[in-house]
Amino acid sequence: MLRKAWNKQAEEIGNQVFFISRFSHNVFRKGFEWNEFLRQCYIIGYRSFPLVAITGFILGFVMTLQSEPTMKDFGALSFVPGMVAVSIIREIGPVIISLICAGKIASSIGAELGSMKVAEQIDAMEVSGANPIQFLVVTRILACIIMVPLLTLMADGLAIFGGYVASNIGGNLSLSLYFNKAFSAVGFSDLLPAFIKTIFFGFAIGFVGCYRGYNSNRGAASVGLAANSAVVNASLWVIVIDAIAVQLTNIIVYT
Repeated sequence: MLRKAWNKQAEEIGNQVFFISRFSHNVFRKGFEWNEFLRQCYIIGYRSFPLVAITGFILGFVMTLQSEPTMKDFGALSFVPGMVAVSIIREIGPVIISLICAGKIASSIGAELGSMKVAEQIDAMEVSGANPIQFLVVTRILACIIMVPLLTLMADGLAIFGGYVASNIGGNLSLSLYFNKAFSAVGFSDLLPAFIKTIFFGFAIGFVGCYRGYNSNRGAASVGLAANSAVVNASLWVIVIDAIAVQLTNIIVYT
């Protein structure tokens, strides 16, 4: 039983490596589908922005409300904007926003490609001489690689603004002063590693969604299974990549 499970897992890893190689090969092929790529950027980026914006604002708002009483007891209330900005930009913002994107984007891609697989549309593309990997997979993964970091940056800005709103519930702090305090605590070593790892988050989200949908089984139930497994696996990969990125950042930047 254990050997059978191990063989199945090894086969799954081999299939994923083969899928990555097909993606890498088709990225540099002629005839890139620019229209489909821009459409996916619109779907992944613009349509995800309201959810990401609300999430980012609430993150900063709640984190400030939770931090102010404790910081006030230590006489360090003026450090709240910087603490919130560093925490959001370095760790909380990229991870939470990527998990939100994993739930929304990976499930959408998995369900869409899964339904195309069930309806045999992907097989029809192959028979007609089209390249489904280049049209369906490459465009979606590249759109995720570009849009997830941009969504994270916008969410970070809204989170800091949410912290400003929370600080002014019981105070009277100007917007310019709050942002000066917030960004004076943020360095390039905080922003760059966080931005780089969101690129890998975007790749993981796009790849898992495409892989699960493209390789789903026949039958209507497989569409739901593809969407569900895409969310679970993409979320897991976000956590794993973040753990690796934190260790590398500590070794490279902070030592």
